[in-house]
Amino acid sequence: MSNPTTRFTNRVENYIKYRPGYPEAIIDYLKSENVLKSDSVIADIGSGTGISTELFLKNGNTVYAVEPNDAMREAAENLLAGYGSFRSINASAEHTTLPDGSIDLITCAQAFHWFDIPKAKSEFSRILKPAGRICLMWNERKLDGNPFLKDYEKLLIKYGTDYSTVRHENIDENKLNQFFANGYTTRSFPNKQVFDLEGVTGRLLSSSYTPQYDSSLYEPMLAELNEIFEKNQLNGKIEFLYETNVYISL
Repeated sequence: MSNPTTRFTNRVENYIKYRPGYPEAIIDYLKSENVLKSDSVIADIGSGTGISTELFLKNGNTVYAVEPNDAMREAAENLLAGYGSFRSINASAEHTTLPDGSIDLITCAQAFHWFDIPKAKSEFSRILKPAGRICLMWNERKLDGNPFLKDYEKLLIKYGTDYSTVRHENIDENKLNQFFANGYTTRSFPNKQVFDLEGVTGRLLSSSYTPQYDSSLYEPMLAELNEIFEKNQLNGKIEFLYETNVYISL
């Protein structure tokens, strides 16, 4: 598997345009669980281009966006420059550079499976306040949610470079129990994107495991994507269906 810190560098533009966001209902849920307050100081670890960071900035929180990939971090800095409570940090999950006991809530969205989990667990313990909490969340594509998604999954298995090893489904209950030493609660929210052919192509190319333009697999992959889009589209559109899974430390 290639270096997780650099593997998204040449995919940033597609990542910004075509990756799914997160349901705003997550904010209400975190508030109802007494995990999030308007003055909570948040460390968004593996923050990427800032998709999850903005969810909390809109809530009025101060957010330290910790991201080691230069291209993704710089994209977030450009996109979120208008938020006065945004703080960009060039660092990793395993060494955030944040002060001891400074954070009310750690969030990790779509990035947790890239971490060295034992080292990240130790680092999170260091930077959290005594009553601090951790929230993991990611969008899990519904593999058989509709006929297009069934065909899309077959496409990824056929062309993906290391698809089977980096899927979020590999974070199972055993790994979560190891990470959340005192247990966790979980909740899922429906989420979706609607794409035309340009959009679904960009969504495919935003994934770190898909061949890029310099690969001999690139053109055949796009040709097959075009075929399955045409077979399944309705009025020039298809739906990407997700479950946004949220895990909160007790």
